[in-house]
Amino acid sequence: MSRDELKGLIRTVPDFPSAGIQFRDITTLLAHAEGLAASIDMLAQRAEGLDATKVAGIEARGFIFGTALALRLGVGFVPVRKAGKLPVECIGEDYALEYAEARVELDPSIIEAGDRVLVVDDLLATGGTALAAVRLLRRAGAQVSHALFVIDLPELGGADALSEQGVETLSLVEFAGH
Repeated sequence: MSRDELKGLIRTVPDFPSAGIQFRDITTLLAHAEGLAASIDMLAQRAEGLDATKVAGIEARGFIFGTALALRLGVGFVPVRKAGKLPVECIGEDYALEYAEARVELDPSIIEAGDRVLVVDDLLATGGTALAAVRLLRRAGAQVSHALFVIDLPELGGADALSEQGVETLSLVEFAGH
């Protein structure tokens, strides 16, 4: 399956969650067996040579792609959770959303000194959530130099923001606009 065919499986929902936003919905990609398999294959190809010891997925859709990629790479999976979801002592990182504040958390005991962690999520927009995950993983002792995304919205600057923090981003498809 080509990248253009993969991109064609991603539904665009206009004016969601507010007027002027073009929401990129991966539900249609997830429901397409060949497309889902191809997206995991493509992510695995981009992860080759990165020498990751773990994959971190950002809740919730990053769990889907991150877990599959971790299995493919033969490494462990690190869930970066929304606040209040972990039943153990955790560390957290606050970050700004477009209209609110949010927090991600992590059980630091699952990071070993020197772990090379690859961050994975479904979509990169402004980079706020991914940057919070990177900061959190680094506080736990991980080395983070790369992040993979199914979708990038380059006009929103997320890749640039991650690059400023020493994180190279790779994505499967790009969409113009918001």
